[in-house]
Amino acid sequence: MDQLTRLADFIQEAGMLRNTPRTGWAFLGTNKESVAEHSFRTCVIAYVLAKMAGEDPGAVVQCCLFHDLHEARTGDFNYVYHRYDTSKAREALSDATEGTGFAEEVLAFFDAFNEKKTRIALLANDADQIDLIANLVHELSKGNAFARDWLDSAIPRIETTEGKKLCDAILHTDPNHWWYDQVPKDWWIHHK
Repeated sequence: MDQLTRLADFIQEAGMLRNTPRTGWAFLGTNKESVAEHSFRTCVIAYVLAKMAGEDPGAVVQCCLFHDLHEARTGDFNYVYHRYDTSKAREALSDATEGTGFAEEVLAFFDAFNEKKTRIALLANDADQIDLIANLVHELSKGNAFARDWLDSAIPRIETTEGKKLCDAILHTDPNHWWYDQVPKDWWIHHK
């Protein structure tokens, strides 16, 4: 198979993440999210954290961009699944990138993310967790009290100073503030 065909395959496979649900939300009982949705905001958070830390945003974002790509083949492996089964995540990603011309680079980002030995990887992992935390704050604001238990488990996973600062801001900011509290209250009545 030629490289362009493999690249076309790779692009279609990445698109499968739109249809791959994040399975952990079933345990919480609220919210639904695809792996693609999670990956997008994780990359945005990675950019923010990298800028806060004075690190290369591209490197942090690339770690996040590929951290869950294997789930197009394996499905989302939530924390409960991890207790009882294993996933061949790296093998799936290796197969997905074979023949594309950038397999080594993508696998290096994936390995760095999972090994958590560099500052870039720690920021990327914090971005992954902060996406979850932001979702949980939103769920808590909608009345899902069980989200508090999840937050209590997720918050201690944040390792960098920048991640802790951003996490704290998310925990103390109403998730609706960005759109509801940014206009005068009478605008919602008169739209003027």
